Amino acid sequence: MCERELLLFALVWFIIGMLDEVAVDVIWALLRLLGRVKTPRLAPGEGLRELSGPAAVLIPAWQEAEVIGTTIASMLSGWGQRDYRLYVGCYRNDLATIAAVMRASANDSRLRLVIHDRIGPTTKADCLNRLYAALASDEARMTTRFRMVVLQDAEDMVHPEALWLLDHSLDAAEFAQLPVRPELSRGSRWVAGHYADEFAESHAKAMVVRDALAAPLPAAGVGCAFHRDMLEGIDAVRRSAGEAGPFAAECFTEDYELGILISHLGGRGRFVRRRDAAGHLIATRSYFPGTLPTAVRQKTRWIHGIALQGWDRLGWSGGAIEVWMTLRDRRGRWRRWYWGRPIC
Repeated sequence: MCERELLLFALVWFIIGMLDEVAVDVIWALLRLLGRVKTPRLAPGEGLRELSGPAAVLIPAWQEAEVIGTTIASMLSGWGQRDYRLYVGCYRNDLATIAAVMRASANDSRLRLVIHDRIGPTTKADCLNRLYAALASDEARMTTRFRMVVLQDAEDMVHPEALWLLDHSLDAAEFAQLPVRPELSRGSRWVAGHYADEFAESHAKAMVVRDALAAPLPAAGVGCAFHRDMLEGIDAVRRSAGEAGPFAAECFTEDYELGILISHLGGRGRFVRRRDAAGHLIATRSYFPGTLPTAVRQKTRWIHGIALQGWDRLGWSGGAIEVWMTLRDRRGRWRRWYWGRPIC
């Protein structure tokens, strides 16, 4: 009897989850039929124009000596604009990463190495707050002010037109998110490969639907930009609560929370899908964990941060659409873990 009751309970939630997925599919199909989910192409050279204001790119790094040099070099050479600065955050007990950043800088004034005064590792949000403090300190000494703040990871590969597209998107929004495209790993078909399925589903359909419905958009932590004024406002709210900066250091998914918080504060988020003149998607390319232990750690952090901390810190607020999308985020993390977990 108990077994049947438990099966019935599980069946109810399976049906709810199925209806949830079908609803998103139906909305996406309708948007397709109405021509509202097309991915426009930029004109040749359009995304290579200068920015409308200075940009700060924050890159936290812990034990990234093997990849950080390639990332920095690709950004400095790939982004043709001059009006941006890379803020790379390292820890004082990570000499290898510090040396790699210094070698990659090639005395380029667009790179700023920030060494954290704490022993690493701390949380990613803590390192981002240290970078934000360096950014604010530089603004106090400069005659200009940054227009946008961009987040990237130490292993990201960026599109040459991504920086301009983010800058352009903030003309009508306080937060913009580009698609994230996981790079396939030949040696990890099952573990790393499932990230490609997850992000294809999320960043080609679910996020498109959320944007069309004007629902709050979570930030992915890479390939995303925040208007400087909005980030300053969030910093003031955080500090009034005794926190150290705009990024919640005690939260495992500070990027997700930041995107949703912007909506709660009256800001507008946009998910931006565009292609360059050659037809390539303007996205951030990233490598994801390729082994089962590293995937388990990352997925556990996402589940804890989104499904549990998000529930505790953000609660349930807003209209029906926001509550629906919030439920999708938290339910989806559990579902992907139990039924879409990596297999080896």
